[in-house]
Amino acid sequence: MSNKAVWDETLIEKNVTYSIELNGQFFLIENVPARVNIETGEQHFSPETVERLHQAVWEQCQPVRTIQTPVYEYTDLPFETD
Repeated sequence: MSNKAVWDETLIEKNVTYSIELNGQFFLIENVPARVNIETGEQHFSPETVERLHQAVWEQCQPVRTIQTPVYEYTDLPFETD
């Protein structure tokens, strides 16, 4: 009997929104090509795509729009925890 794990992933090509935090600022980049695992939602990006994303953020490219985002502290949430 083998201890080797067998992976049966199904990935689909999809455009996603990529988010990254840099120096306390959050950046969103929309319509990024990715391969997405249909069971887990895990996103896989080509090395070229990752390089382009990081370059856009580091060079502070002009955004197409700007949004405000609410921030919550997990321990302050009013819901019961187990």
